Amino acid sequence: MGYDTIVVGAGHNGLVCAAVLAKAGQKVLVVEASDRLGGAAGTREFAPGFKVSGCAHLLHLMPQTLIDELGLSAKGFALARSAMPTTALSEDGPLAIGRDSHASLAHRSAPDAEAFPAFADALDRFGRTLFPIFGAPPPRLGTTEWEDRLAMLRLGWNVRRLGRKDMREFLRIVGMNVYDLLEDNFESPLLKGALGFDAVLGTNFGPRSPGTVLTLLYRLAAQSGASGGLAQPKGGMGGLSEALAAAARAAGAEIRTGAPVARILMENDRAQGVVLESGERIVAKAVASSADPRTTFLKLLGTEHLDTGFVRKVFHLRSRGLAAKLHLALDALPEFTGLDAASLGGRLILAPSLDYLERAYNHSKYKEFSEAPALEITVPTVNDPTLAPDGKHVLSAIVQYAPYELAQGWDAGRQRLADIAIGLIELHAPGLRERIVASELLTPLDIEREYGIAGGHWHHGELAFDQFYMVRPVPGAAQYRTPVDGLYLCGAGSHPGGGVMGAAGRNAARQMLKQAA
Repeated sequence: MGYDTIVVGAGHNGLVCAAVLAKAGQKVLVVEASDRLGGAAGTREFAPGFKVSGCAHLLHLMPQTLIDELGLSAKGFALARSAMPTTALSEDGPLAIGRDSHASLAHRSAPDAEAFPAFADALDRFGRTLFPIFGAPPPRLGTTEWEDRLAMLRLGWNVRRLGRKDMREFLRIVGMNVYDLLEDNFESPLLKGALGFDAVLGTNFGPRSPGTVLTLLYRLAAQSGASGGLAQPKGGMGGLSEALAAAARAAGAEIRTGAPVARILMENDRAQGVVLESGERIVAKAVASSADPRTTFLKLLGTEHLDTGFVRKVFHLRSRGLAAKLHLALDALPEFTGLDAASLGGRLILAPSLDYLERAYNHSKYKEFSEAPALEITVPTVNDPTLAPDGKHVLSAIVQYAPYELAQGWDAGRQRLADIAIGLIELHAPGLRERIVASELLTPLDIEREYGIAGGHWHHGELAFDQFYMVRPVPGAAQYRTPVDGLYLCGAGSHPGGGVMGAAGRNAARQMLKQAA
């Protein structure tokens, strides 16, 4: 047998999985279709000399315990900036949002300034209540195994430990839409829009969609185990992926790029390796796929090896992306009205109100993009000048909402959406267009083609109650194990989901080691 485990895909979860397995003594091979490491968590050069994180551009979800466990700091991982501030943009001037922004909030609304700290503290407590579920496989439903029963009891105990008042509030809001929650607590449209944006970012939801409080708490839960708040890795997200690859190699794992997998090798009803597109067969005792579930089951494995009911569940997995990524190469630093250098190096949100977000979302239901999308903007070169030539800069923006299927087709609509987004940014950064020397807009369709993610959804599947925790991605494959012996999932499509956190890769590796013991 050639290897103990073959990991399909060198995205950050695949690299984490490989590193954990190799540290435990397994002989591991990672095969990656692209010539670059990191997948969607990589750094791309979109114009000569101008580099940017391909999809997610901020790090705020990776647990510090994982960074320490893999020794990433010793492998070259460093932050260009941590504790990045968040600023909401508006025609009336910017609004700083955070625990130390009382004066900025009070300028808009004295009641909101007084209410915000208690609101933020309550959501943080609720997030910390959910955080323990991120570090272990979810329990199976309908079993009598004590391990599964204990996992359910631990979750219930974590909620009960909140105390009677907080427990009741948690249970009241967890299934709510974020629109109603924020309307109950604040009066400033700009504050509500910025907070609501975090609940819908990267999702197929608007602020009035049921369950958007869950997506907000999910984000806060992951952040509660991380350190440094919002952060920008030095060298972009590729700097993190290179450190993960170095950790995997140091532990003994082998990584091959430019090695696309044609199919998972099945023998005696068990996954026993992979066949590359070159025709090369590589055998192993187990295969861990960090590809999205649809790609793993419907393309690499093949439906002939799966039960019809399971195939139907995978086929209906909601995994169509709704976020685009705009990259701008600039010949000078953009000047945003009312922002100092410290704020310009942080995160800028353009979502003036909850109604603005809801209207932008409404268009996506009809395979359209809005003339007024919501944006998350960063200027990475403020913190890391190495991402552009001397004196030059890059701007990176997430454009929400951009449907995977566009009625007019993305060949016709891509430039129009880019022009709309640039125009919105220029309202707050006068003269921006004159500074642009190159631009790129990655739509969900482009993300699918570039990174091999079916549907172009960054999280490999919608984060919603019916695709969360014990049923993520689908029943029958929710504990990293699949219906096929020897085949495991280790990517964002499995628990706990998307975001650059690496928890899915680590959890999957631990599950595999447990099964092999």
